[in-house]
Amino acid sequence: MADPRAFLTTPRRARTRRPPQERVQDWAEVDGGRPPLPLVREQASRCMDCGLPFCHNACPLGNLVPDWNALAAGDDWRAAATHLLATDNFPEFTGRLCPAPCESACVLAIDSEAVTIRNIELALADHAWEIGVDRPRPPERQTGRRVAVVGSGPAGLAAAQQLTRAGHTTTVYERADRLGGLLRYGIPPFRLEKHRLDRRLDQLRAEGTRFRTGVDVGRDLPADRLRSDHDAVLLAVGATAPRELPSPGHDLPGVRHAMDYLTQANRADQGDFPRPPLTAEGRHVVIVGGGDTAADCLGTALRQHATSVTQLDINPRPPDHRAAEQPWPVHPKVYRRTASHEEAGEEPRVFAATTVGFDPGPDGRLASVRFAHATPGDRRPEAGTERTLPAQLALLALGFTGPEPDSPLAGQLGLAFGPHGTLARDAHFATATAGVFVAGDAGRGQSLIVWAIAEGRAAAAAVDHYLRGTTDLPTPITPADHPLIP
Repeated sequence: MADPRAFLTTPRRARTRRPPQERVQDWAEVDGGRPPLPLVREQASRCMDCGLPFCHNACPLGNLVPDWNALAAGDDWRAAATHLLATDNFPEFTGRLCPAPCESACVLAIDSEAVTIRNIELALADHAWEIGVDRPRPPERQTGRRVAVVGSGPAGLAAAQQLTRAGHTTTVYERADRLGGLLRYGIPPFRLEKHRLDRRLDQLRAEGTRFRTGVDVGRDLPADRLRSDHDAVLLAVGATAPRELPSPGHDLPGVRHAMDYLTQANRADQGDFPRPPLTAEGRHVVIVGGGDTAADCLGTALRQHATSVTQLDINPRPPDHRAAEQPWPVHPKVYRRTASHEEAGEEPRVFAATTVGFDPGPDGRLASVRFAHATPGDRRPEAGTERTLPAQLALLALGFTGPEPDSPLAGQLGLAFGPHGTLARDAHFATATAGVFVAGDAGRGQSLIVWAIAEGRAAAAAVDHYLRGTTDLPTPITPADHPLIP
């Protein structure tokens, strides 16, 4: 430790964002450039180097947080970045997109402010590219085994990189025209600029991973043929079936799922068209949902110059501080303002709001959204509290139930669905069909990017063991592992 008392004498200083009024005028990332290394070193020195660091347990990747904090505090940036990359294939993604449950579990957070773990991680991740630490690592030998990975989201890419580095000939099949899954089309560029994704894909190619885009396995390519052409198949198709809202008028023109909206905005950013066919420009917008996807819709609508944006969150407003029933080290439900909420100025959310219905105008299109106060417990509309908002666009950001149940992929491979709508698998990520494995949201259900990467790494180890009878690849989690919840 550079300063064993720094956690007592050095205040927490988080990474600064660009001014809200500036960033809503463009699609660049909301954060400024990489913070100065002296600031990173100062904040890393606040780490207490705990004898029992709970940040390890809160992070499904098992990131070596105290180790790379100590190295950063001592100005050994190369070693710090190496320790970071030892457990996380894509720290530049998690550093930007993960809500940092590791910080909630920081021992310092028991009675003070947590170490800025995510900020330090992101600075190290970006610096690793600058100094050449995060470089391609092609395998020293080939095993002669062939693996197909279906899906190029974070779980699929992490698994593919691990399997390629283990020496297996690995091909990733993606049904979209570009690689990346939700990283490409679900996450707005103001949270993740796509050149970072492209850079990582170039690294995977340099290591030997092969990619085939525009291939919908089960339709364009029969799944049994894929199985016969490879020694193992890993399905990382995500949880893309959206939750529906069976309120009157939910099928009106103007009521859309959030991912349809975000995909078109991302496609416009990629140059597919000058203006997305589905846009918030000049419209009153209502977003139904309270999670990250809803916040992404908010930030996107603001940049598209919506006339107004209101977010309906069925949950009550969280407390400002950790509640007694959510003790350390769990990641608490507290009141948070994302970058998008900052950009909205006044609070755009209506809490404890349950959507009652969608009403059409004279042209048959959406004209307004009705909602009411949600009663505690059953969330039913409270009598006498109904209100109406003008809306020409309503975005349903209610999450996802699992893989698409009508996809022919599962039927062709003889796969079963579990009780929660996800693909059934055993404790080793394997399905009942020999040589077929499942990783990521397809097996776990909708989750965080850090869990997807951990799933990809662990499933890759299971595939490697299946092919070779042994494995040296890490297994950070099992399918039964879940976040700490109160």
